[in-house]
Amino acid sequence: MPKISKVKEKKSLKKKKTLLLQSPKGMRDILPEEQPFWEKLRKVSKDVADFYNFLRIDTPVLESAEVFERTGEATDLIEKQMYFVKTKGGDRLVLRPEGTAAIMRAYLQHGLGKISQPLKLHYFEPMFRHEQPQAGRFRQHYQIGYEIIGGENDPVYDAQIIQVVYRFIESLKIKNPIVQINSIGCRICRSAYRRKLLDFYRNKQDRICRNCKSRISANPLRLLDCKEEKCNLLKIQAPNILDGLCAVCRNHFKSVLEYLDELSLPYTLNPYLVRGLDYYNRTVFEVFVEDLGFAIASGGRYDYLAELLAGRSVYGVGGSLGAERLIEAMKMKGVAGLDRTGAKIFLVHIGSEAKKRSLSLIEEFKKEGVSVIEALGKESLKSQLLMADKKKVDLALILGQKEVFEETIIIRDMKSGAQETVPFRKAVEETKKGLK
Repeated sequence: MPKISKVKEKKSLKKKKTLLLQSPKGMRDILPEEQPFWEKLRKVSKDVADFYNFLRIDTPVLESAEVFERTGEATDLIEKQMYFVKTKGGDRLVLRPEGTAAIMRAYLQHGLGKISQPLKLHYFEPMFRHEQPQAGRFRQHYQIGYEIIGGENDPVYDAQIIQVVYRFIESLKIKNPIVQINSIGCRICRSAYRRKLLDFYRNKQDRICRNCKSRISANPLRLLDCKEEKCNLLKIQAPNILDGLCAVCRNHFKSVLEYLDELSLPYTLNPYLVRGLDYYNRTVFEVFVEDLGFAIASGGRYDYLAELLAGRSVYGVGGSLGAERLIEAMKMKGVAGLDRTGAKIFLVHIGSEAKKRSLSLIEEFKKEGVSVIEALGKESLKSQLLMADKKKVDLALILGQKEVFEETIIIRDMKSGAQETVPFRKAVEETKKGLK
């Protein structure tokens, strides 16, 4: 067997090390070509929040693990998906896996219940979940959220949250979003329903998947959320949760649906729709887009969250939209990202003195609010003009050695090819005239 030289071996090791420098599994770079979609989401997020009077809030990426552990032990989020962070002081911190519990923690910590209620808050932040990456789902993903916290336990707020989420999707020009809605009741009627559900599944454990077998004792409502084919066939025979609602929960849900009818928001009842977190009660919903195999938004009422976190009763309802999933829906439906108002001027320089003068000229345009594209690292006139043509600018300003000496600049119309020489001190003034 031929020996491998030490030089080749070092090169091979160096190559392997270089290949390892990648983003972590399930996390990705958002490259410039993707940014128009993200800019559109940020703009719509703010526009919707401003119109419906939601105030911006940002919470830390790191939170105490207890914030989420108190919200329910028998969930995949708590048991499997949180990223724990080691600290020198021994604090138990996690990368924020979802936004609602963090928002409620901030609400309680800062006494936000003392100001006018209910408080409407919104956010656009990254979340982190250690789960298997798949279409539209990343370990670092972004959620856009709207929350109504405090005030009265009024079903109108449930309808408002669904309205805001629906209008957000409409504002992106994604047509015909499909709202699925359900009520999971309160502690009283849900407890009775759980007993019925357990009775139904008691002798059928050989007909459900492995995950559902563990859910039976830990969180039986999650049996209705399973997507496995054999579990789906069984759950359609299970007791309907809507049939077991108490009078108060039934009236609450009826009012929510009446408000949605008043808004002419289309919806379908889905009695198998539940939430993976224990703090939800009554209204839960998800929003789908035709031909996309997952929800792009979800939410519901969480009147028990503050109680789990701090032993206090605070009403709350909210909804969140997955940014990556929205972008996938936009691409699938042929919806463009945000059109950037491109610069209409390209500044061409020839020679070192022209390059130097270009820096101050760009600042003059900035003062007047006029965008300019340049390629100061290129020296060739031809390559700069080709770039100007590629950028589809209206005008090219050409500053060469001769123009620097004569204190002039050439303004060329890129469509007609016509050009004129003007005094350098009037460059901005004459260019603005040429753009009109």
